[in-house]
Amino acid sequence: MHHANVSDTKKMLKSKTFMKKTRSGGVLKIVREHYLRDDIGCGCPNCQICPAPDSVLLQPQPPLQSRLLPDPHYLLPDTNVLLHQIDILDDPLIQNVIVLQTVLQEVRNRSAPVYKRIKDVINNPDKHFYTFTNEHHRDTYIEQEQGEGANDRNDRAIRTAAKWYNQHLVKSKETQQLRILLITNDKRNKEKAVEEGILAFTCEEYIKSLDANPELVDRLACISNEANDMESGRVLFPDHFALSKLQQGIKSGIYLQGTYRASRDNYLEATVWVHGDKVDNKEILIQGLRNLNRAVHEDIVAVELLPKEKWVAPSSVVLQDEAENEEDIEKEEEKENMLKTSGKKSMSKPTGRVIGIIKRNWRPYCGMLSKSLIKEATKHLFTPADRSIPRIRIETRQAEALEGQRIIVAIDGWPKTSRYPNGHFVRNLGTAGDKETETEVLLLEHDVPHQPFSQAVLSFLPQMPWGIKDEDMKHRIDLRHLCVCSVDPPGCTDIDDALHCRDLENGNLEVGVHIADVSHFIRPGNALDQESANRGTTVYLCDRRIDMVPDLLSSNLCSLRSNVDRLAFSCIWEMNHNAEILKTTFTKSVINSKASLTYAEAQMRIDSVSMNDDITKSLRGLNKLAKILKKKRIDNGALTLSSPEVRFHIDSETHDPIDLQTKELKETNSMVEEFMLLANISVAQKIYDEFSEFALLRKHPAPPPANYDILVKAASSKDLEIKTDSAKALADSLDLADNPSFPYLNTLLRILATRCMMQAVYFCSGLDTDFHHYGLASPIYTHFTSPIRRYADVIVHRLLAAAIGADCTYPDLTDKNKLADICKNINFRHKMAQYAQRSSVAFHTQLFFKNKGLVDEEGYILFVRKNAIVVLIPKFGLEGTVFFEEKDKRKAKIIYNDEIPTITVENTTFYMFDKVKVRITLDASNIQHQKIRMALVEPEIPGISLPKESTLKSTNGEPVIKKSKMEP
Repeated sequence: MHHANVSDTKKMLKSKTFMKKTRSGGVLKIVREHYLRDDIGCGCPNCQICPAPDSVLLQPQPPLQSRLLPDPHYLLPDTNVLLHQIDILDDPLIQNVIVLQTVLQEVRNRSAPVYKRIKDVINNPDKHFYTFTNEHHRDTYIEQEQGEGANDRNDRAIRTAAKWYNQHLVKSKETQQLRILLITNDKRNKEKAVEEGILAFTCEEYIKSLDANPELVDRLACISNEANDMESGRVLFPDHFALSKLQQGIKSGIYLQGTYRASRDNYLEATVWVHGDKVDNKEILIQGLRNLNRAVHEDIVAVELLPKEKWVAPSSVVLQDEAENEEDIEKEEEKENMLKTSGKKSMSKPTGRVIGIIKRNWRPYCGMLSKSLIKEATKHLFTPADRSIPRIRIETRQAEALEGQRIIVAIDGWPKTSRYPNGHFVRNLGTAGDKETETEVLLLEHDVPHQPFSQAVLSFLPQMPWGIKDEDMKHRIDLRHLCVCSVDPPGCTDIDDALHCRDLENGNLEVGVHIADVSHFIRPGNALDQESANRGTTVYLCDRRIDMVPDLLSSNLCSLRSNVDRLAFSCIWEMNHNAEILKTTFTKSVINSKASLTYAEAQMRIDSVSMNDDITKSLRGLNKLAKILKKKRIDNGALTLSSPEVRFHIDSETHDPIDLQTKELKETNSMVEEFMLLANISVAQKIYDEFSEFALLRKHPAPPPANYDILVKAASSKDLEIKTDSAKALADSLDLADNPSFPYLNTLLRILATRCMMQAVYFCSGLDTDFHHYGLASPIYTHFTSPIRRYADVIVHRLLAAAIGADCTYPDLTDKNKLADICKNINFRHKMAQYAQRSSVAFHTQLFFKNKGLVDEEGYILFVRKNAIVVLIPKFGLEGTVFFEEKDKRKAKIIYNDEIPTITVENTTFYMFDKVKVRITLDASNIQHQKIRMALVEPEIPGISLPKESTLKSTNGEPVIKKSKMEP
């Protein structure tokens, strides 16, 4: 935005004085001052009256041709257009828009996501959006009149600015032919504008008038008008209560407020997780369409509890919504009756109904258009990829072109006369099943920020060529002479950490962990810091990495590569040969790594008979100490758990997975891990000692005892005892759970133990009392060692730097609530990154089996269910379900025993951890939800046959494998 130097002659002061009563009964005189200026430019580059803008924003000849107005024109949208039609404004075609300060302020107050999007659009030079500071311009500022509401005042301010622009542009010969179009969907505002001689259109009128670009119509948000809806059909849902009534009811305890969570397996069922600690019922069951009352997954809703006699049990049936149209309501009623009879009355739970929406939590949804039965129809149903989201009704004229495509749709509203919410098409992502498209879907659905870094963010990167300056050495020691090296997986370019070990003259050892000094480059509060804080973590997919910080830092300036000077934050211990810490030093430093090794290379050096150079000696010293440290940790009760991780070998040309192998861990993996843990614990203690209220720590709660039931039962079915009264007891009994004839059993037990655990989380020390890390058996813990890929570590670096006087604090760093917000976001981003990584593995596994056909492989039963077994295939690190009941097939005789647990199918009994052989196929019959299916090969069950190869065509024309239905 243009701000010229303001001389006093160009400033005019508006003062507003009003009286305010004080508590003691006195009166305070308050003067509010508002500076007005006459040097604010209109943003038009060839205007002869205004000062030249710093950067040309509007174009002198706007190119869009409208049927309503052949002249070149700028658009001036009001607040509601900005809030609801952001997808239109975001479209590359829409340019030359004047965004008023009045509108921007209102949007900021009403919707953070839309505000962020419009700011991004304004910052994009190709869009030619200009922010006009109308509230500080002498000719466009207006006072609120007596009895005038804030909304009416703002509408008047918008009209005043539009009128000023029209009068202003006429004054210059070069801009005489330009017009200003007010875009408003508010009927009264539009009428008043026309009366005042302003050209005004609704968003729909304008977009439909752009004859050269009919595709824009699809992106119009569908704004429902309740009055019209009432005429259009019967009422399907009860009215939502007004927000004021809901808030009153929640305050007095009549209603409850909570987060709505739709069931993925049953579209007629949901639960509401009630907010607040003082409620008896944390979880309320909602069943049936009318009771769900148009709530959408993750909305904040108000709920009324039903009387006890109306409470129901959660349903045990799986129900997908397959209604073809609005008229299928009769079928709904049948399904709802089925629901009511499917749950046992004795299992009933507190049940309620949604009576209003407190806050919508809609996001853009990925999915596919449902196949339409009527050709040439413009109204279509869209099926989201996320099964917990209802189908959405959209209007589009390009349905045929969108068949088989993944698209994004936004919800606009949900009238009470409509079976589904209304929405609009946002954009096409590409062909379903295509690798790039599916990766994009996966990132969008897990809310992983993955757009390229903006210019605003990149502007805070250091200038290249970069070198260490004298001022960088302030508060920093020179450790370039040390024999430091890094040990990482092959191909790693974001090297966070490096190590050294050397003998001291007094006979002790010096060990150093050196971590990239990312906080030196990312200063608090700037755009680079805000972007890193929002991303929260780097996300590692099978075939790519979504960085938390730009590549210049992650792969270059902050990566501790060998033979280059790098800034680091070092944690250095003096230890005796028994790995006891005698002294700890924290310091900012500069290092020069002598070698970047892979785990295998480091292992080779340690094991080599002939090698005796400084790096190898350092590694041997580290390895020896790490073994002692690990033994101490394990004696202390730390857990060694297991998860079946796989790596894909990707074809360099096609980027398809051609082979996959289970990750093999070497001694050197463990060596690096031990020193990272030790550094994290040392730093946690230091920042907590210095900032007892503001330390960012990481805790891992002990699981509730009931979590371990399945582990204990499974072990006892194999005649083994697992004790779970403490982490130490669990660790010791896992070590003893050994069966020589079944060596993999111990790994299976550890995998199962991992499933019993709670999630570790970040928290602020001043807002919690339980700091314990259960898995590591440590009383305090944090993350310090990976600041390139985790934002938590950046904050910890800043705290540690302040603690040792190497950097100053800043207000947000010592604000418990700000820190709590940061923790909430990084916990969310961390969880979503894990889910995205799993989805990436699942997708690559599907690609792998798509090219393989039928595969028979050995596996182990991980869980037994009522009608199925869950099988783990160690070779592929893959889990799948073998069903013994499929619809339309002969019922097999099944007995399920929850106590042991076992399942008996046609006289064959299956225990957990039993070895089985399964046939793996890819079922691509539903292109949006492709699945790996498993069927039992051994032991054979009489009467149940296996799937065979088939040349059934999928929607994208490739052969698929038929559903693995167990045919009698």
